Amino acid sequence: MEAKQKMVFITSRFPYPLDKGDKLRAFNLIQQLSQKHDILLVALSDEEVKPEWRNKLVQYTVDIRVYHLGRIGIILRLIANMLQSKPFQIAYFTDIIIRRKIKKLLVEFEPDHIFCQMIRPAEYVKNYHRCRKTIDYMDLLSIGMERRAKKSSFFKNFVFKLEAQRLADYEQRLFNYFEFHLMISQQDANGFPYELRKRLTIIPNGINTDYFAPNFEMVPLFELVFVGNLSYAPNIDAVKWMCRNILKHREDLRLLIAGSDLGSGLKSFVKGYANVTILGWQEDIRATYAQGKIFLAPMQMGTGLQNKILEAMAMQLPCITTSLVSAAIPESPIIVADFAEEIIATIDALLGNTEEAKRLGQKGRTFVLKRYSWENWVTNYERLIDQN
Repeated sequence: MEAKQKMVFITSRFPYPLDKGDKLRAFNLIQQLSQKHDILLVALSDEEVKPEWRNKLVQYTVDIRVYHLGRIGIILRLIANMLQSKPFQIAYFTDIIIRRKIKKLLVEFEPDHIFCQMIRPAEYVKNYHRCRKTIDYMDLLSIGMERRAKKSSFFKNFVFKLEAQRLADYEQRLFNYFEFHLMISQQDANGFPYELRKRLTIIPNGINTDYFAPNFEMVPLFELVFVGNLSYAPNIDAVKWMCRNILKHREDLRLLIAGSDLGSGLKSFVKGYANVTILGWQEDIRATYAQGKIFLAPMQMGTGLQNKILEAMAMQLPCITTSLVSAAIPESPIIVADFAEEIIATIDALLGNTEEAKRLGQKGRTFVLKRYSWENWVTNYERLIDQN
């Protein structure tokens, strides 16, 4: 049996529970890569990591090291960073004491490869040159920050624009510290200059289609359903947009919303809409999807491939979203509508033609089965690093 290569996989959050897109991607990549690699997971965390969370990763790793980011340290680094040019997101995650510990760990472990998920933990490994390294940008944080700036008040607009510029500069400077560069979608890859873009490899997210499968036993009680991390600005914006532009005018349409990190602000906001039901974290999110007839995600900002769309399609739900989202999932059977009038007309058409809605849901699941397998994407990545 061929000996496994040693890999350090570093993340800016512990990759469990699977309540955020980066955690979901990290968990599945680790699971697949562990078949050919002995993985040392190095995870930063600004919250307590519960033993049961660790246990979910133990079977896929040879060791797990969690480095806690203390609140006081974070605040001091952010203040100090006002006089520097690095993005605040990098300052948030980069602790000098943790850097020394990881440097020592790398010398001791002697990895054959380092996989860095997102740019946030990059400062810890970018100057280690005893093995080849991969940076998984996932998506361009700078683009997401630019979009947030456009929808913010004057002061926040200034802050977000400044951070967007810093992120754009950092994303490009970081490129040459790594041999391999991944991106979730071509849409985000196009944000890089051509000379860098042509060196990128697109590795989309995948879906466990055995887990996310149609549930025909549950009777959908809501016309519409939306799922996502409810502390994520683009998701908060999408929920408010739906309420103001659709649910306010169509009280006959009922919307179910569920996701992690539901804050009091968003919860209070939807109280003004009798036809909206909002839930927090659900242990089994599939039950939420199954309660909706149509998955609606009218995203107005954000970047990258939206996992919720893939999950909804795998659950055989017809999906309506904006061109901002659909661009990251080319050739999909998603219905694209950017304006409230279009969305309402599409909803009415699907609710009035159940056979067409069923056919669209079936096409979505077939599309995901064919295009978005974690196993296939990881095989492509392993072929990339083996052949170069």
